[in-house]
Amino acid sequence: MSDRTTPAAVPDPAVPHSLGDTLAGGWHDRGDDLPPEDWGRRGGSRRTGTVWLFALFITAMALGHAWVTDRLTSEAFLAWATIFTAISFQALPFLVFGVALSAALTAFVPTSVYQRLIPSRPGRAVPVAGASGALLPGCECASVPIAGSLIKGGVAPAAALTFLLAAPAINPIVMIATAVAFAGQPEMVLARFVASLLTAVVVGWVWVRFGRADWLRLPAPTHAPGESRWTVFRESMLHDMMHAGGYLVVGGLAAATINVMVPREWLVTVAGLPVVSVLVLAVLAILLSICSEADAFVAVSFTDFSPTAKLAFMVIGPMVDLKLVAMQAGMFGWRFVVRFAPLCLLVGLLSTFLIGGIVL
Repeated sequence: MSDRTTPAAVPDPAVPHSLGDTLAGGWHDRGDDLPPEDWGRRGGSRRTGTVWLFALFITAMALGHAWVTDRLTSEAFLAWATIFTAISFQALPFLVFGVALSAALTAFVPTSVYQRLIPSRPGRAVPVAGASGALLPGCECASVPIAGSLIKGGVAPAAALTFLLAAPAINPIVMIATAVAFAGQPEMVLARFVASLLTAVVVGWVWVRFGRADWLRLPAPTHAPGESRWTVFRESMLHDMMHAGGYLVVGGLAAATINVMVPREWLVTVAGLPVVSVLVLAVLAILLSICSEADAFVAVSFTDFSPTAKLAFMVIGPMVDLKLVAMQAGMFGWRFVVRFAPLCLLVGLLSTFLIGGIVL
């Protein structure tokens, strides 16, 4: 038996063997007996700032609670909550059904179907594309990629753009929702259908006459080539529902706030000016960006405004709003948007005044 003692294994300093080695060995491996001088103070100022911010947040919540508590049961707040809840619950079923149907069209209806329905000549294709919007419904979020698919599939750009405007404005879901919101006012449903279709067709014809190919960027594919139809359906519905639902909530909040917070004499003053009231609700429709399946329930809540002003809210919103401008810019480019959006706004206002003056 050998007298030599087997040397103890020397641990590799680069490989910690335990949590203690990890925590303590870091200094001794470097030959240090004490931790660095700034150990424990690293990030100290940042942590102190976080503590102060948290303390200020708690203080603000306490003060806000003390200030708001007596007002939560006031008549104004109860009226605001009632209006917001009514708008949201009335519009939500139409929104869900419309988004689901729109996603189904995107996923399961091939572009060749639209090509067979729409003539090849742009002048004749425009009114056909406008009328097909009443048969093949889709919300604003879905109409933009559908229009891009039509253009890529060989449909005339003017016809595809007409469908983009008509589908979210006059499809059956929107018309039924309008009839429910404006119960007992069939003239409002008729006025919305005629004014929206007229706007879409006129814009299409103007694009046939003056539109240029270099203004319209060819859209990129919206889904991967190998994705299944059910995957496209699920992704389209989730995307549209999240976006449209969020805008519905914002629109309901804004409508309830306007009805409660804005002094009634201001609304009466603005509503009493025929042209100004139409322009005000048109601008409000652009800013709120409410889904077309739900905008009628918001429009009917503006009780002090004229029927023509409410019509402008429902005609302009599905054709020109902030989310549509962003989506169209992403799909077709800004050179297209800076020409197309003002054209839609101008034609939409003229159609609203014309049809509103005749029907309403």
